[in-house]
Amino acid sequence: MAYYYLASQLPYLVYGQPAPFSSAVFKDMCHVKLSKVDLAQLDFCVLDPAADIPVSSFISKWYTWESALRLNLARYRAIRLKRDTPEPPAYPADASALAKQAVSIESPLEAELFLDEARWKVIESLQGLQYFHVNTIYAYLLKLLLMERRTAFAMEEGFAEYKRLYAVIRG
Repeated sequence: MAYYYLASQLPYLVYGQPAPFSSAVFKDMCHVKLSKVDLAQLDFCVLDPAADIPVSSFISKWYTWESALRLNLARYRAIRLKRDTPEPPAYPADASALAKQAVSIESPLEAELFLDEARWKVIESLQGLQYFHVNTIYAYLLKLLLMERRTAFAMEEGFAEYKRLYAVIRG
């Protein structure tokens, strides 16, 4: 289904910029404009994929990519700690390469920002070129969630917690 009015009234999102409005406000906008089926799928648009399998091809592809990224991150972190880990999925291949690169970044904040930017790019590629398609709506929500996540990072508190945890781990 095409959502000409909803998609055309949305402000353009730029990675690293503040969100024009919250994901909750966006969901409220969607309640009026989306069909019941598409609206139900909106609940599956999350940054942390669940075990539930959504109907939407776009969201399923997002879950596959994000799950592969997380499994590869766990694998590379386990390797650094010299622990055994099950083999993560080989597909999508870019998830493994991004995870390996992220684990090599010294600063946890910089690693998270690197991963979020990679997520943003994947969301854009999954969205496709049909701007008024429901995939645009799903992608928009995921991007808003990434923007909200970025503003939730508190640099000083995060660094202090990192140092505390590192001290606990070391001894």
